[in-house]
Amino acid sequence: MKAIERIIDRAHLDRKRVVLSEAEDPRVLAAAQMAIDKQLAYITLVGDEPAIIAAAELHHIDLAGIHIISPQASSLKEVLAERLYTLRKAKGMTHDDALELVQDPLIFANLMVREGLVDGTVNGAVYTTSDVVRAALQIIGPAPDSELVSSFFLMMLCEPFHNLKGGLIFSDCGLVIDPNEAELASIAVSASKSAQTLLMEQPKVAMLSFSTNGSAKHESVDKVRNAAQLVKQRCPGIAVDQDVQLDAAIVTEIAAKKLPDSEVKGQSNVLIFPNLEAGNIGYKLAERLGGAVAIGPLLQGLNQPANDLSRGCSAQDIFNVIAVTAVQAQQGKVSDSNADIDIDIDIEADVEEREESTFDFRY
Repeated sequence: MKAIERIIDRAHLDRKRVVLSEAEDPRVLAAAQMAIDKQLAYITLVGDEPAIIAAAELHHIDLAGIHIISPQASSLKEVLAERLYTLRKAKGMTHDDALELVQDPLIFANLMVREGLVDGTVNGAVYTTSDVVRAALQIIGPAPDSELVSSFFLMMLCEPFHNLKGGLIFSDCGLVIDPNEAELASIAVSASKSAQTLLMEQPKVAMLSFSTNGSAKHESVDKVRNAAQLVKQRCPGIAVDQDVQLDAAIVTEIAAKKLPDSEVKGQSNVLIFPNLEAGNIGYKLAERLGGAVAIGPLLQGLNQPANDLSRGCSAQDIFNVIAVTAVQAQQGKVSDSNADIDIDIDIEADVEEREESTFDFRY
């Protein structure tokens, strides 16, 4: 079974609530309908309800079973604006600023996640990556045990022509530009957790370099080697190869020659790139020349799931990221410090009622 199919199956077994903020985009609407049809997640769309309904009618998309919230008209607006003001007043935000910003669907969606009204959010079909990441960092925030919020791609190699088959985690390919050794170690630890959650496999981590086991001397090699040692100290049970070239990371025979003491033995499922330049080039090569399917960029290290999309994404891409977000949400919120919000809303009950009536960077 393909890794994405396992993710979809797991999401289906424990449906979570996912909010989408770019709800007038036909790709988002189509993905929302797919998620409902497959019983993948409970879906909330945030935006202007008449415009969403008009877009759905134009593109022949059925909204039955989908919850829609208009920020401007919602009873949640005032209380979420107060939450936003409390979060950002130290940065100079005023009450009026908060009331204006909360009407932005992206901000509203992230506040819903923070306050436990939904379990995760997916954005980026229209919003830029910087907008998506900034909202997630400022509103949802990092997990208490997270030193760094970073990104990863879930790379799927499932075609008959792929010699290496299955899912791989590529990190960081979208966010942290030039991590130091401590940050690189943090990226590797987070990516290992992502592998356990999404690949449902024990992580086998390759800290990629142009050197294998000290074959080259350079400060960038030292960074990778030192980062690998930090990973081993923090996660002694995880197989990690330090400063390993890509071929030795994924080809058993080459690993046996170049790195006979390898812990991973050429069977890596987590590839950690030394910087964003290498990671971005690497995932695009795998996608465009190698025919891999790239799902992401996905975020790791947040207190609750919030994921990004490429603005060139398809409805299927969005559906896949909804599935990933739902499975991430199944791991549970790291901190419940925001659970005291007094809002009476039940997404699942609202959806059931709707179905019945219509069935007819660094922080």
